[in-house]
Amino acid sequence: MAILVDEGTRLLVQGITGREGAFHTGRMLESGTNVVAGVTPGKGGQDYEGVPVFNTVEQAVGETRANASVIFVPPPFAADAIFESLDGGMSTVCCITEGIPVHDMMRVTDYLQTKDATLIGPNCPGVLSPEKANVSIMPRDIFTPGNVGVVSRSGTLTYQIVNELTQRGIGQSTAVGIGGDPIIGTNFIEILAKFEADPETDCVVMIGEIGGNAEQLAAEYVQREMSTPVVAYIAGFTAPEGKTMGHAGAIVSGGESTAEAKSEALRRAGIRAATNPSEVADLVAEALG
Repeated sequence: MAILVDEGTRLLVQGITGREGAFHTGRMLESGTNVVAGVTPGKGGQDYEGVPVFNTVEQAVGETRANASVIFVPPPFAADAIFESLDGGMSTVCCITEGIPVHDMMRVTDYLQTKDATLIGPNCPGVLSPEKANVSIMPRDIFTPGNVGVVSRSGTLTYQIVNELTQRGIGQSTAVGIGGDPIIGTNFIEILAKFEADPETDCVVMIGEIGGNAEQLAAEYVQREMSTPVVAYIAGFTAPEGKTMGHAGAIVSGGESTAEAKSEALRRAGIRAATNPSEVADLVAEALG
């Protein structure tokens, strides 16, 4: 099985006629993803690579029965695009856009609580279930189908670790990049719960970063609720205190937000915590027996 996106995903691309939207739509189509519609206001009636373009999400859903969306809309308009997807009944919304104002995301997360939907991102690589659906900017060639779920705050570390898993002959069920902004739609715990409920995910890799306490909260959840083994890696062992590193949410404020403190909290919860990315595949192989 897979979580969030699979063979039944009917994908809508918001911002399909822009440079990034068009490029990644082509890659998703090459992956075999069922891209059924695009949305760009004012461009309705056109098509891209055979995908019809509509002016609104409502029109697109009415014509194509799209049930998931991916957003490549510039930051000033991205929050409205998320609202439109949520109102359109999307079950999964992946917002790739980086640089959305924090106040916009505060409004989005409040509204999200009123909807039965999962928002991945913003500032994320998306979601990919190998050979089932690619709703992402991730390089599909490094993935192979299997039984290991991946959830990560870091896109590039996801690629490295997935590639090393694949080279070891360890396939993936779904990879989810939740994003590294201070305010995101979905946290580690929500994705871990979905993997725990998936009978075909036998191990989960969690990739965290410095800053905040999301990893500690996830460790408590794993210890309390999960029977599926979890392997983790926290990026940022050499990060200087008080400096933002890559993501807006990745900043060491001292104490429990450091990589060392987070890794120790994970180990106390019974989670195998790697000290470098290359160690993750070894720990996963050990967890799978």
